Parts: sequence; C-alpha cells; structure tokens
Amino acid sequence: MSVQAVNNPQISSAATGVSTQAQQAAQSAQPASASKTSSTTSSAQSAAPQASYTVKISAAAQALLAARAEAAETSVQTAQEAGRGDLQAQRLLAKEHTAKTLSA
Repeated sequence: MSVQAVNNPQISSAATGVSTQAQQAAQSAQPASASKTSSTTSSAQSAAPQASYTVKISAAAQALLAARAEAAETSVQTAQEAGRGDLQAQRLLAKEHTAKTLSA
C-alpha cells in the first residue's frame, strides 16, 4: 500500500498551521526542568477524580469466611489461640482430647 503526496497549497498550509500550533502548544506545556515535570504530572493525577468503592459483606458471608479460616487452621494455631483464651479453640481442643481418650 502506498500513500501519494497531494500538491494542494491550501491543504499543505493548513496542515503546516496545525502542526505548528501543536508544536507551540507542546513547547509551552513542557516545563523547564524535570522537577516541574514530576510536579505537573502529580498535580494532573491528583486533579483526576479517583473512584472509591465500599463493599459490605453480609453477616452470613462473614460467618462463612470465618468458618473457612477456622477449618484451614493448623493444630498448632489452635493450641496457640486456646492458650490466649479463645473459647472456640479451647472447645475444639477439649473435643479432640476427649475423642483421643475414648479411642485409646
């Protein structure tokens, strides 16, 4: 595929005017030092609206997540939690101890 040049003075002068204006705008927008570039960039980013989302998890979903975390817990973690006063961990250790005693 080839592109042919157009020798129309009106089109070429209009295109030159647009490119000159774009170059001038770009040059005037460019800061003199790198520190100005970073401050311009950060101020432009802070001016942009940032979306924030709030997610609320239902009580049932929270209970399910807690149950899943408890099920994945190791016996060492359970013993540590029981030692710190976690009643659920203490009950679990008591059940395990009872089951061990009865099976022995």
